Amino acid sequence: MKLPSLLATGVTLVSLSTPIFMSAAVPTVVEEWLSKAPLAPPLEVPSSAEAWKIQRAGIRKTLVDLLGEMPARPALSAFKMIGREEKGSYRMETFQFDNGAGEIVKGHLFVPNGASAKRKAPAVLYCHWHGGQYDVGKQELLQTNATPVAPGPALAEAGYVVLGIDAPCFGERNGRGPDGPLQKGGAGELSAAKFHLWAGRTLWGMILRDDLCALDYLASRPEVDAGRIGVTGISMGATRSWWLMALDERLRTAVAVGCMTRYEELIRTGMLKAHGIYYFVPGMLKHFDTEAVIALGAPRPMLFMTGDEDGGSPVSGIRRIGAIVEKVFALYGADVSEKFENTIYPGVGHVYLPEMWEKTVFWLDRWLKP
Repeated sequence: MKLPSLLATGVTLVSLSTPIFMSAAVPTVVEEWLSKAPLAPPLEVPSSAEAWKIQRAGIRKTLVDLLGEMPARPALSAFKMIGREEKGSYRMETFQFDNGAGEIVKGHLFVPNGASAKRKAPAVLYCHWHGGQYDVGKQELLQTNATPVAPGPALAEAGYVVLGIDAPCFGERNGRGPDGPLQKGGAGELSAAKFHLWAGRTLWGMILRDDLCALDYLASRPEVDAGRIGVTGISMGATRSWWLMALDERLRTAVAVGCMTRYEELIRTGMLKAHGIYYFVPGMLKHFDTEAVIALGAPRPMLFMTGDEDGGSPVSGIRRIGAIVEKVFALYGADVSEKFENTIYPGVGHVYLPEMWEKTVFWLDRWLKP
């Protein structure tokens, strides 16, 4: 699978499809930096579900605080349908909403035939990737730039209501940042990140906030069973998926392809360059690493699929996250092997394999369909 223009900012070709060979000097430099900025230790999982419930609430509050002071989400009345096309087995709607933070956000909604207020369907919030493909955004639902099949039509034909929006700086929001149309692509993304930091918030927080706005709308649709909504994506879309699981209980399951990244391991392997500026939350590693975020999704079912040659997700970190999160699932008395699956694909880089897609649909069917 070709990944065009990945060097732009999002994810780099340097390591996402080939093994990493670090020079001997790198670890020494990293240790010098880390010695003056100690990071939080790995998450310690308590011995009881009661203790975890208290710890969990504290982690979620800290996450929300770290993301910054974001504007209130808009009311559902802000969402307007601006287009509708019949596609045979489903219809595709295009909608927009004023996000209350200076931008009009557009998205696509796919509704399978037969879904109605009387016959509600399960739903999927689809989060597009980065890949340096700033012009794509929500159109990823209709393309195979990141996935083996066009995910919008494929999931609609499988019986799901599917929704996805342009993330900040992507799709029709490319060139709509604070510096206007002269700042597109990575330059526009950097400008947006700067603006949000000055405003007391983060670009990552605003990306997630808009996703939660989209979730509000998806859950409100009369054709949707609000108790059966999942979230999925690859790369930046995967990271959006597990962060959203951490922040919102309405999501019943998640499938994340790539980017199961533990940040300390990312630092130690010299791969901070593998992710764009959108990805970084100030102060986070003073409190916890990403196993704490992923653990907030428990005991809801989560599937992770990552290649062991994905440089943006060092495999040592993937394994460490998995070992810790499994302990959290066990606190709920859950069958860990059923509800938490952490698959590492040998010899695979930052790609979405056809077998991964088949497994995604199987997982969603298992947990979202009666």
